[in-house]
Amino acid sequence: MSTNTQFERISVIGLGYIGLPTAAVFASRGVEVVGVDINQRAVETINAGRVHIVEPDLDIVVQAAVNTGKLRATQVPEAADAFLIAVPTPFRQSEQGNSREPDLSYIHAAAETIAPLLQKGNLVVLESTSPVGTTEQLSRWLQQARPDLTFPHDRGDAADIRVAHCPERVLPGKVLQELVSNDRIIGGLSPACSRAALELYRVFVKGECVVTNARTAEMTKLTENAFRDVNIAFANELSMICDQLKINVWDLIRLANRHPRVNILNPGPGVGGHCIAVDPWFIVSSCPEQARLLSLARTVNDSKPGYVVDKVLKVAEQFKEPIIACLGLSFKADIDDLRESPAMRIVQNLADRGVGDVVAVEPNIKELPACLSERGVRLVGLTAALENANVVVVLVDHREFRNLDPSLFSAKAAIDTRGVFA
Repeated sequence: MSTNTQFERISVIGLGYIGLPTAAVFASRGVEVVGVDINQRAVETINAGRVHIVEPDLDIVVQAAVNTGKLRATQVPEAADAFLIAVPTPFRQSEQGNSREPDLSYIHAAAETIAPLLQKGNLVVLESTSPVGTTEQLSRWLQQARPDLTFPHDRGDAADIRVAHCPERVLPGKVLQELVSNDRIIGGLSPACSRAALELYRVFVKGECVVTNARTAEMTKLTENAFRDVNIAFANELSMICDQLKINVWDLIRLANRHPRVNILNPGPGVGGHCIAVDPWFIVSSCPEQARLLSLARTVNDSKPGYVVDKVLKVAEQFKEPIIACLGLSFKADIDDLRESPAMRIVQNLADRGVGDVVAVEPNIKELPACLSERGVRLVGLTAALENANVVVVLVDHREFRNLDPSLFSAKAAIDTRGVFA
């Protein structure tokens, strides 16, 4: 399908969980897409029509786009009409050690990579979730690298280059569907920047494209994830209170949610992923005195893995030779994404404690990351884990675990952090 647009060639910088699906969807609309990634294996995999991440139906879209010649990957960036930056924005510990600060080095590196290729009329869109003011900083970095061009942070609509922020807001496991159907927030550094970005995303977005300024667009994404983080913290804190009061938290939440204006989320072993576990810190780092509730919610959620470890250690004491089977490593159900996963932290901590033999069951990966294998953790199948373990810890509610017969655990010490048996 061909689309009439001024953007005949698009470059996507970063071919991870957001960049690759975005590149594939643009390519499926008939736009030539050049994807750029520093990972040689990822580049080779994509150019072979395959994918290096787990996401439903992504392999089909990528294969079709590669076969039609609309999508190819490279480690060396090329000229384009529009550049989309979809690189990581992790955090690092603050100098005081009591908070976390955003690490914008990947965005800075992306700016330096594309700057030599920029031509008058190009559009640069930052999709990476970012602290407020990052899009302006990106424009300044580009200007430093290309003083021969003008940029919108100081020239507005008259600038040679247009710069905007359009944060991704998709759910892993439903990325292809939500990229197209979800509303998009478009925040340009000037009205002309917003108009250009609006035209770009209308190539494939069926949801409403809502225009605002860049700072508001940045804060919108952070607010969405901070809202969920605070509500999950409430549920996690509630689960710990219920443990002390000997109340089944899953029953409690079901009953409380029968109130027409109450909707408590489910607790878990913590909060993970590249968004909810990270983004609230961007707000806290910007306004630490005002963001007291957000900071406390992060503290509650970050403490939950340690709380789960303590529960497992207490249960394991009843066995002379504990064999602990940890079900799930990803940060949420039915995906392979281990980023900021509380399950990973729990398994790593258990291995460090040397309490017994620790095995992991994760149906969405083929091998353990080095941080676990080097600690003696073994990746095993579900059947083997249930046959040999005397302690079972449910850390992720993968579909393979949700369908298990609870009687399989009757002779074992089981800790269910996800309500699979509730």
